[in-house]
Amino acid sequence: MILSRILEHKKAELRHKQSRGYLSELKAKIQDAPGPLGFAVTLEATKTTGSPSLIAEVKKASPSFGLLRPEFAERFNYLEIAKTYHAHGASALSVLTDKDFFQGNLDYLREIKQSVPLPALNKEFMVEEIQFYEARAYGADAVLLIVAALERQQLIDFYALARGLGLDVLIETHHERELDTVLERLPEARLIGINNRDLKTFTTDLGVTLRLAKRIPAEKLIV
Repeated sequence: MILSRILEHKKAELRHKQSRGYLSELKAKIQDAPGPLGFAVTLEATKTTGSPSLIAEVKKASPSFGLLRPEFAERFNYLEIAKTYHAHGASALSVLTDKDFFQGNLDYLREIKQSVPLPALNKEFMVEEIQFYEARAYGADAVLLIVAALERQQLIDFYALARGLGLDVLIETHHERELDTVLERLPEARLIGINNRDLKTFTTDLGVTLRLAKRIPAEKLIV
């Protein structure tokens, strides 16, 4: 399964970062960093009855498609892309930081946050605690938790860790049972994402949004 392969690779990638020295370095950066912008609050404030808020994504490649544009092989101007999104009314940004499967980078997030005054989601496969400190240290305002990628207790613990660091949390679901887990175990969660793509097979079903959206309470923000 594609998701399993990504998660195994991600855990292996993170092993060399599991040191007290690196964690201390991240915590020092966080102490000196400005507070996160309100990702959820911004989405709520910018939506209207006839027009939803827009989260614009800075993404170079994907496992299923490869490079999203041929010219990205020579030059991926992530700053220009982010600034263009801002100029055209995006409410927030989503920045891919996974290196091996999406050709992203944490430095993209850091530089974008230094140049563009929009809240940004660190779009990453979060599997270890160190990643939440990285996200905060590199300027993220929110992180993504994928229900399919986590054990139930991990989901709960990671949510608490992220909120403790001042980060908003977007929880991604695909199946009804995943949505039930979020609503039952994390009733305080405000941002609920629906992914029409099954990350285990990478097949897409647009009907997923129709099925799940009607089950999400009105006070939640659906992404």
